[in-house]
Amino acid sequence: MTELATRAQAFALIADGVAAGLSAPWRLYLARGCRFLSLSVGDRAEWNAWRTHLGCPELSVRVYDAGGEIRRSSVAEVVLDGCRISVELVEEVSTDDLDRLLVADPTSVEPEER
Repeated sequence: MTELATRAQAFALIADGVAAGLSAPWRLYLARGCRFLSLSVGDRAEWNAWRTHLGCPELSVRVYDAGGEIRRSSVAEVVLDGCRISVELVEEVSTDDLDRLLVADPTSVEPEER
């Protein structure tokens, strides 16, 4: 990977990903001094593609209530040359999705007996 000492190098990192066939992030935030670069993507496939491309070893998921809507924020991070790069996906989820998170293997749940 390239050094991220300048803004041009940080944007070149994103341009390289897009040139390799990844979808362009819908939002890009680059902090002053190039110490933090944040990409927001539109769906899980894009999130997986970017985190694989960047080699993000750290993953975190947060579920929260946003004014009556339940959202899941998935974040993958990597540090390259002192610059923290994060790829974030925010999805709206329903309580059905949350119930499935509590079951280790959703395919093994047997229907209720009548």
